[in-house]
Amino acid sequence: MTSGLKTVIYPVQDLESAKRVFSALLGAEPAMDEPYYVQFHDAGQEIGLDPHGHAKGMTGPVDYWHVDDIEATFAAMVAAGATEQQSIQGVGGTRRIATLTDQDGNVVGLLQP
Repeated sequence: MTSGLKTVIYPVQDLESAKRVFSALLGAEPAMDEPYYVQFHDAGQEIGLDPHGHAKGMTGPVDYWHVDDIEATFAAMVAAGATEQQSIQGVGGTRRIATLTDQDGNVVGLLQP
């Protein structure tokens, strides 16, 4: 079960510059500001800036669907024809993410809070 599309992560090369741009867009300072990841909260959305995103193969923003059971959702999507791009991994606390591609090559992110 999904609770919606709530997180978008952008790969960035210059984290400080990207942070200024998104602060200007959102009219707020980051809620999380670390050298490895910056996150903003706006209108129920989480906007992330990943300075290592390009190295991980991200070519643009990735939307993450929040799911209750990432293993079950991941397995169901693979069984339906999706292809694993990034396996399930922990990213802090109990939060886990994964990415898959659909039959047309679109990247679909999963996030279990």
